[in-house]
Amino acid sequence: MYLKELEINGFKSFANKSSLKFDSPISAIVGPNGSGKSNIAEAFRFVLGEQSFKSMRGKRGEDLIFSGTNSAGKQSRASVKVFFDNSDKGLPIDFDEVTVERTVFRDGVNEYKINGSSVRLKDITELLASANVGSSGHHIISQGEADRILNTTPKERKTILEEALGLKIFEYKKNESQKKLEKTDENIKQVQSLRREIAPHIKFLKKQVEKIEEGKQIKLKLVDLYKEYFKRESLYLKYKKQELAHAIDEPKNRLNEIDKKISEYREIAEKEEQTELKGQIQTLQSDLSQINSEKSDLIRKQGQTEGELQSLEKLLSRQEVVKREQITIDQSDLESLEQKISEIHNSIERESDLMVLREKISQIVSLISGFIKSQNGEDEANQQNKELLSEIETVKGKLSEIVSEIEVVNQRESELQQKLSQMREQLESDKTDSLVAEKEIIKLMTEKNELQQIISKHSVEIHNFNQDEANFKQELMEAHTISGREALDYENIEFKEGDLHVQEKEIAEEERQKQLDRKREIDRLKIKVEEFGSGSGEEIIREYEESNERDKFLLSEIEDLEKSAESLKQLITELEEKISQKFHEGIEKINSEFQRFFALMFGGGTASIRVVKIKNRVRRDTDLDFGQDEIPEEEKQEEGLEVDVSLPRKKVKGLMMLSGGERALTSIALIFAMSQVNPPPFIILDETDAALDEANSRKYGDMIENLSGHSQLILITHNRETMGRAGVLYGVTMMQGISKLLSINFEDGIEWAK
Repeated sequence: MYLKELEINGFKSFANKSSLKFDSPISAIVGPNGSGKSNIAEAFRFVLGEQSFKSMRGKRGEDLIFSGTNSAGKQSRASVKVFFDNSDKGLPIDFDEVTVERTVFRDGVNEYKINGSSVRLKDITELLASANVGSSGHHIISQGEADRILNTTPKERKTILEEALGLKIFEYKKNESQKKLEKTDENIKQVQSLRREIAPHIKFLKKQVEKIEEGKQIKLKLVDLYKEYFKRESLYLKYKKQELAHAIDEPKNRLNEIDKKISEYREIAEKEEQTELKGQIQTLQSDLSQINSEKSDLIRKQGQTEGELQSLEKLLSRQEVVKREQITIDQSDLESLEQKISEIHNSIERESDLMVLREKISQIVSLISGFIKSQNGEDEANQQNKELLSEIETVKGKLSEIVSEIEVVNQRESELQQKLSQMREQLESDKTDSLVAEKEIIKLMTEKNELQQIISKHSVEIHNFNQDEANFKQELMEAHTISGREALDYENIEFKEGDLHVQEKEIAEEERQKQLDRKREIDRLKIKVEEFGSGSGEEIIREYEESNERDKFLLSEIEDLEKSAESLKQLITELEEKISQKFHEGIEKINSEFQRFFALMFGGGTASIRVVKIKNRVRRDTDLDFGQDEIPEEEKQEEGLEVDVSLPRKKVKGLMMLSGGERALTSIALIFAMSQVNPPPFIILDETDAALDEANSRKYGDMIENLSGHSQLILITHNRETMGRAGVLYGVTMMQGISKLLSINFEDGIEWAK
């Protein structure tokens, strides 16, 4: 790669388009002071991406544009284009010729192009850095900057040397990696913050989903219980109905027969004269019949009261189940309260406004107060239970009175039966047809009373059966509402005990308490199902799955970012090791060349550069300045470079003791030494030989010729000795405020002269 051409248009004093072709290893630019020679060096800085207007002797972009003269108007823009031969692919781009162009407009906007395509400044910097070229550094030495490397600080001197060694590209990659690492760390914190924000919501949703799943399991269990209960209850009602239907037939038939026989015996008895004993027997029979009727009514009332008591006890049992399940309800409310307080707490962590903080705390207090008040519902449940217990006690008292009345009636019945028995004995001694008929009537009336009691009891059982059947139908409707049609599909289920099928009759004759226990368990599960709600919870499950997927995605992002951060840290470490290795290897090579050039310039002596540690004191962020004499500080060590020189035949050691000329020669020796170690494609020297005498000028010229074997040289000079070493000479002149170029090719002139 080498420099082919520089094209300037509207830049500073170059109003018109001007081109400089660099066909010779050494090109010299000459001209009187003020003609615009240094503007050419600044044009190189400009096109290569220099951002400091001070280094180009300006304050803003507009200062770099031709401002106009009496003979020419001002330009609206300034552009500089540089052409490189890239046949050897020194630049990492697939073109044999590479052009880099920069244009600045009066509004301060800059435009960059590579081979005519618009690019960013970053793209140009990266492209040129790979070839050890930049907008500033050791290969562009402007007027008065020859001894800059000596006058600068050790830290800045180290930076210049790193650029000369071609470490800028590695430093650039390191800085880019550090920026990426900082951005990655920031992204990790942001993603972690997002995970922290959604974590309470996911926790809340997870508990809700668990409750929904638990509700589904309870619902399935309820369906199974319903099926078993309905199957057993349907069989019980079926066989009970049959039993009640046939159980009353025989007593009714027998009662009809008794009524017929009584009628027959009464006809016989009425044919004969009535006796006093007959009258007493008839009175007793009438009283006994009345007592039996009264007893039947009491037994019916007893059945109804027992049914009412059973219903109240079922309701009380349901209330007790609700009360036992109250803990679960409170736990759910507590989780909801925890979720709300957690959300307010998360917002408090990011808040700094005191008034807002007070408002948030007030919200938390209000939530807790409302939660406590909501729990007072338990007192209402206790009050309902008390009312039920009171009503049950009342019904029990009523039932106890009925039982007492039945006992009294039984006692009266027993007394009447005893009197009838005595009269029967008297009648047995009398063998008349009338008395025999009376005896039979008494027996039949006794049997009739017993049958009437059986029929009365049967009517109570029918009443209870009808109540059970109505409850069964009501429970079927409730089951359909709570568990759907599946709970009603109980006809085909089978019961097994071991390997034997349980007979339907055995199921129907099962102890009723077991069925009541099943009903109590169903009531308990129904309450749980009602607590979980009638909905399917699909929306909550879907939201939980989406939130969980987002959390997994964020976790995956964190893992990827952490891997990326680890890779960047490893890359930074490798770059730092590479930079350190190349830097220290370069120091040794530069010292060797520096000593050679220094001895050539001064006829002996020693010169070297060495690495030094610089301690920087940095105030900590947490330090407060209360006016004390001593401020706590932290020390940070950095590397820098010091230059050690010793002149021959003089007791002069150190840079501070050198004269101006000696400093200039030392700077030139160091610059040339740096260029020898990692030669840039071209070097621009702007009057670096101005302070040299004739003898040193010849040495300077020799070094230039030596250096041109590695890099192209563009020399801006007034020195005749230096001009004589150039193959192409460009003259710059100022005409009416505009810089113009003239060129002389000495090599072509020599050929022409021959």
